Amino acid sequence: MLVLNASILLSAKACDSSDLAALLKIKKQLGNPPDLSKWLANTDCCTWLQGLQCSETDGRVNLVSLFDMNVTAPVPSALGDLPMLETIQLRRIPGLYGSIPSTLDKLSRLVLLEISDSSVSGPIPEFLLKMNLSALAITNSKLTGSIPQFLSHLPNLRYINLSGNKLTGSIPPGLLHASFRVLILSNNHLTGEIPEGYGNDDIDTIDLSHNQLTGDPSFLFGTTKPTTKIDLSWNMLEFDMTQVRFPYHMTYLDLSHNHIKGEVAKSLRDINLEYFNVSYKQHEIHFQATNNSVTGISSMQVKPSNLYPQKGQLIRVGSDGLVEEEPAERASPVAISARR
Repeated sequence: MLVLNASILLSAKACDSSDLAALLKIKKQLGNPPDLSKWLANTDCCTWLQGLQCSETDGRVNLVSLFDMNVTAPVPSALGDLPMLETIQLRRIPGLYGSIPSTLDKLSRLVLLEISDSSVSGPIPEFLLKMNLSALAITNSKLTGSIPQFLSHLPNLRYINLSGNKLTGSIPPGLLHASFRVLILSNNHLTGEIPEGYGNDDIDTIDLSHNQLTGDPSFLFGTTKPTTKIDLSWNMLEFDMTQVRFPYHMTYLDLSHNHIKGEVAKSLRDINLEYFNVSYKQHEIHFQATNNSVTGISSMQVKPSNLYPQKGQLIRVGSDGLVEEEPAERASPVAISARR
């Protein structure tokens, strides 16, 4: 989840007149909602303290952050009339609809574009190339089409979250670069294999869950990688866990609802996981614990379909590392989970 400091700061400079006109236009395009009751003409917009921020040096509006609004309107085209904008956040506005307006192509300083829980639709627009984006987060909306290759040409882009849309096609190669940190493409309709080049990048978080991806993703793993979270659940991926060595710093791993096999314990040795899930009735997982203990996981539950030492039983690994067994009828839901 993207967390930013969107606190509203008082500016030492008065609001620019052209910015004031643009803000009043945005208010009108949104249907004059009561949430923007302080957006009034003949006032200094930098004192409104409602959904915007001005630069302390020149008084220009550099942030618009609107959320939890009960409006039914397209994304305001007048946002493009705020040339000094660095941040746009439109959060939890389900009545916001239509495509991302082309007027935003004038926002060359824009660093963050965030739209969540909306009805915004259409393809990801190519004019994003004209921006200086470091973070793109359009989530739980209605984007369609494929993930465009041109996103790889945004040199400062470090964070992409396009989860919960209707995106199709394959994941483009070359999307990540050396400074890229977070890729979240979950809950779409993506197909094909994960590009092997993604295994060469020092990414912190990758979430490709709830798609229709295929192939062997084991190249994403490696003991020296800085990755802390990988979620590949609910796909059609296939690989042998015995051959995989997971990153030392990994704390979250969900491989459930794929087609995986192999021995678990060898892959988990010396890893301080907080959550681990390999559940699915078609898995062929052999859980083997040396000397009746497993290091790295403080507490976990395992119940795949082909579980050793006895099929159909739950193995519980407590904080003391001791392995216990209990009948399957007493088992909690199919998962491996760690609790501190």
